[in-house]
Amino acid sequence: MTTIVLKPKKEEAILRFHPWVFSGAIQKIILDKNNPHAEPQEGELVRIVDFNEKILGVGHYQIGSIAVRLLAFGTDSLHDDFFEQCIRAAYQMRQSINLIRDGNNTYRLVHGEGDFLPGLVIDVYADTAVVQAHSVGMHLCRQTIAQAIVKVVKEVKNVYYKSDDTLPFKAEIEGERTGYLIKEEGKKKEEEGVFWATENGLDFRIDWLRGQKTGFFIDQRENRALLELYAKGKDVLNMFCYTGGFSVYALRGGAKSVDSVDVSEKAIELVNKNIERNFPPSTIAFQAHHAYAKEAFEFMADIKDKYDLIILDPPAFAKHRDAIKNALRGYQRLNAKGIEQIRPGGILFTFSCSQAIDKDMFRLAVFSAAAQVGRKVRILHQLHQPQDHPINIFHPEGEYLKGLVLQVE
Repeated sequence: MTTIVLKPKKEEAILRFHPWVFSGAIQKIILDKNNPHAEPQEGELVRIVDFNEKILGVGHYQIGSIAVRLLAFGTDSLHDDFFEQCIRAAYQMRQSINLIRDGNNTYRLVHGEGDFLPGLVIDVYADTAVVQAHSVGMHLCRQTIAQAIVKVVKEVKNVYYKSDDTLPFKAEIEGERTGYLIKEEGKKKEEEGVFWATENGLDFRIDWLRGQKTGFFIDQRENRALLELYAKGKDVLNMFCYTGGFSVYALRGGAKSVDSVDVSEKAIELVNKNIERNFPPSTIAFQAHHAYAKEAFEFMADIKDKYDLIILDPPAFAKHRDAIKNALRGYQRLNAKGIEQIRPGGILFTFSCSQAIDKDMFRLAVFSAAAQVGRKVRILHQLHQPQDHPINIFHPEGEYLKGLVLQVE
C-alpha cells in the first residue's frame, strides 16, 4: 500500500478526526514496491502517517487540493465488510429517529462525511436507491456498495448509479458513470427511472435518470413541512420551484393560491404532475395552482404586493470558493427583490445551498438586501439541512444548506 507522509504538525487535524488531507500537508509519498506507476493512482487506497511514521488512518487518494479522504482512523486497513457496517449504522440511525415510516419512504441513507463515508451519497426512493460517487475511490467501490445496500435495506430492490455530474471530470475513470448496478427482474422499461415516492404523506414523481441530483431535493423535507404551517389563506409564490415540493405542501396547508415558477419547461411539467397526483382536478387546491416557465428576475419584476408568502430556493450560486463574491451579490439582489415586492406582514422563506457560502455570509447578504430596500425585517426561523443529512462535528464544511424565515413589515 502507498504511504502518504505528512509534514510536521500537519497531523493535528486528523487527530481531531477531520476526514480530509490537503495536498499542501504532504511531506512525501512512498509508493508500494509493487506499484508500476510513478505516482499514486486516483481512487487508490493509501495509508496516512505522521512525520515520525505513526499510522494515522487510511483513505482514498485523489488528485486535487483534497489529496485524501479518510475512511478510518488509527489503522492502515479496512475490514472486508467495511461498507456494509457503515451503511448499516447509517440505516439504523434513520430508523431510530422514526424517519423511515408509513407515509415516508423517501430519505437520504448516506450523506458523505456526515455518515463517515466521504465522497458517497445514497438516496432512497421506496424500492430504489440512487448512488452518487463524488470521488474516484467510491466509484471503484460501487459494486460493493450496491451489494451492501440491498443486504442492509430489505425494501430496496434496485440500485441506480448516477455519477456523471459528480465525479472529477478530468479523472481517467474506467466503467460507466451511470446505470443500474442492481435491477429487479421483470421491471418494465417504461417504468425505469420514473415512479412515485412518498414524503410526509405526499406523493412526488421521481426521475433519477433525467432529474437534477438524484431526482429530488430531499434536504428540504422539514422546511417544506414548516412552510405548510404558514400557508393557510396565503397567496404563495414558489420561485425556482423545480418539481414543486414547496407548492404541494403549501396547497395541503390551505393556501389561497400558489404560483410555481421555474425557467425549465421540464420542471414545470413535473410540478403539474405532482399537483394533479396529490389534488384531483375537481379540488379547490388543484384550481388554486398555476405554473410558469419563466426566468426568476423577469417574473419578479412587477409583483408588488401580490404575494404574502414567497419561497426563494435558488440553485447553488457558488460551487467553489472563487465564486463567493459574485454569489453574495446574487443572493443580495434576489432577496432585495423578494423583500421589496412582498406584501406588508408577508413571510419570506429564503435559502442558500452553496457549500462555499457559510451561514454568516448568507445572513449578511440578506441583511444587506433588507437595508437596501429599507423595510423592517424580523428573523422567525434559522433553517438548515434535515437529520438524514447529518453534519460530522469534526467536519463543519458539511453544513451546506442555510435558510431564514423572515417577516417583512
